[in-house]
Order: sequence, then C-alpha cells, then structure tokens
Amino acid sequence: MPRFIVIPREDTETFADVSPEEMQAIVQRYHAWSMELAGAGRLHMGEKLKDGEGKVLRGPGPSMSVTDGPFVETKEIIGGFWIVEADDLDHAVEVVSGCPHLENGSLEIREIEVLD
Repeated sequence: MPRFIVIPREDTETFADVSPEEMQAIVQRYHAWSMELAGAGRLHMGEKLKDGEGKVLRGPGPSMSVTDGPFVETKEIIGGFWIVEADDLDHAVEVVSGCPHLENGSLEIREIEVLD
C-alpha cells in the first residue's frame, strides 16, 4: 500500500502565548488522533521535531555552506511529520482530514516514491 508523508506547517507564533496546561491539552489531542490512525492501521510512524534546532546545507562539496536552521523566508515552520498508508493521494487526504493541526496550520501530503 502506498505511503505518504504528512508535514504539518504552522506560523512560528501559533503557540507563543499558550500556557503549559493548554500545551499539554494540545499534545493530548495530537496523541489521540495519532492513536486513532494507528488503530485503523494507517499510521506507519510519526515524530515531532525539536523546536528551533537544526542546520541548513546548501551547495556541493567545498562550496557547501552550513547555516543555522530550520529557518525559511516566511514565518512558517515544519513541526514534525507522520508517515501514513492510504490507497492513493485522495484517500490520504481523507485519512488525515481530522488532524487537530488543521485548526491552526496546514498539512502538506506527498507520496513516498518507492525505488526498486
């Protein structure tokens, strides 16, 4: 069955003023949603990315530059990812349409190409 990566995107300020209690409630909603996908046999894996850390590499070999990241030209960041299984792209959209992330951000869905 095809696999799709689901990439949550959000504004960097989305959770800036959230209390620890509110954040815990948000995390619990994401966990419940992920467990629902897992229970349906659709979740292959998922991870949250650590906030504010990373590097961006550009260019090959000796001309490669390494800068602090993950910074982009917009205020939008990637917060993690899920790998889900679905029949096709339209089915993947259906599978993840209940994600709590859609209340404050967007999801990018891309099929993972299997190379033989």
